[in-house]
Amino acid sequence: MTRSFLFWHRTDFEGLERLELVVEPEGVMANSTVICLEAGGFRLDHRWRLDSDWHAQSVVVERWNAQGRGTLGLERAGTGWRVNGEPRLDLEGAEEPDLSVTPFCNTFPIRRTPTAAGESLTLDTAFIDGPALTVARSKQRYDRQGPGRVRYVDLGLSAGFQADLVVDEEGLVLQYEHLFERLPVPA
Repeated sequence: MTRSFLFWHRTDFEGLERLELVVEPEGVMANSTVICLEAGGFRLDHRWRLDSDWHAQSVVVERWNAQGRGTLGLERAGTGWRVNGEPRLDLEGAEEPDLSVTPFCNTFPIRRTPTAAGESLTLDTAFIDGPALTVARSKQRYDRQGPGRVRYVDLGLSAGFQADLVVDEEGLVLQYEHLFERLPVPA
């Protein structure tokens, strides 16, 4: 078992995330808290359960903002997803969740993107808008630029958005152009 702590700060708004990552032979667990001034300010906790191949099995998102507390649960159901326990046919075939307020979930497709420069991976996602606690189908592409470098291209809800990502050897984001930067963890 390995346990690590990751910190990201937002580069577009004032915001900070602390994520605890536990990797075991049987799977991966992550627990995180995000504090951000975006969308009027909010606190958002997200808890992930992944299989040993880093495919998301479930995520629970709790958000506190000026409107109060809200919760959203997303759970894999065969080739689709259940949202708050209810099947969502529009998410059938979506490969992974993508939570708007964190670069953590970019790791899942990055780990499956071919390693040769110029190779790509395109996938449908269950996009979770963290502040709004909504889920919608979207499409993304990851273009391998070279070792430790990937270009993210949104082909769905935010079509036209692109960002260069620098990642570590595990596929975890170090820098996400326009949005996030990982902070060093003090010894």
